[in-house]
Amino acid sequence: MTTKIDGRKTARQIRSKVAEEVASTAPGRLPGLATVLVGDDPASAVYVAAKRRAVREAGMRDFHRALPRRATQREVAAVIDELAADPEVTGILLQLPLPPHLDARALIDRIPVTKDVDGLTTASAGLLARGEHGLRPCTPLGVIELLDAEGIAITGSHVTVIGWGELVGRPLAQLLLRRGATVTVAHEHTTDLAAVTRPADIVVVATGVRGLVGLEHIKPGAAVIDAGIHRTESGLTGDVRADELEGIAGHITPVPGGVGPMTIAMLVRNTLLASEWTDTAA
Repeated sequence: MTTKIDGRKTARQIRSKVAEEVASTAPGRLPGLATVLVGDDPASAVYVAAKRRAVREAGMRDFHRALPRRATQREVAAVIDELAADPEVTGILLQLPLPPHLDARALIDRIPVTKDVDGLTTASAGLLARGEHGLRPCTPLGVIELLDAEGIAITGSHVTVIGWGELVGRPLAQLLLRRGATVTVAHEHTTDLAAVTRPADIVVVATGVRGLVGLEHIKPGAAVIDAGIHRTESGLTGDVRADELEGIAGHITPVPGGVGPMTIAMLVRNTLLASEWTDTAA
């Protein structure tokens, strides 16, 4: 029997705990998240709305800046610099993707490391690589939390991460190594994907390729974490052909309801941690 990992349940628990901590915070020291949305991409607008709602539900302050699609590099940079200097803003999130005329990397790196709730700045990546205190990317954190919540051992396990992106695969591989896993990373140049996934106790898929992974890739009893999401005529689906793995995988995350809710939960927790770090740094 395959156990479906309930990301919504674990996310609710995390958000509830954060809300309890925020409720005990002095009013003048409440965490505040600033979201920056450039343009009118419908999916980005939905994601930002969900993040803002989660922050408010946790009792935090919601700062939002919306800029037109035609905003220049200098204009977006000025907004980020303004938020970086604002003591009431304890976390900053620049919603990706940006319009193609903007240099996302340069803009992200203007966010102070103590306010980098997405964990995407070069400074945050360096702290992760060195194992030093810092804010980590939300989706990889959510994957780790789900594995822990289900009692799936990380230490000593063989984990295959499919995907080497900056948002999920790369930081997740480092987090897993820090937890004592033996980690294999597959990517677009991997010639025999099944050869590197079949031995794995845990397979995490974060490629953006719908239905990439199926029965031929997973050994009986393995845990499968699907970090992909795709909109189809029949609804949302992921990078994994989940129906093929019923009764084969030991655990699997559904899409929707698996990794997605955890990403927002970890953003809320990162916002709280950022406020505590900012207080310490000050």
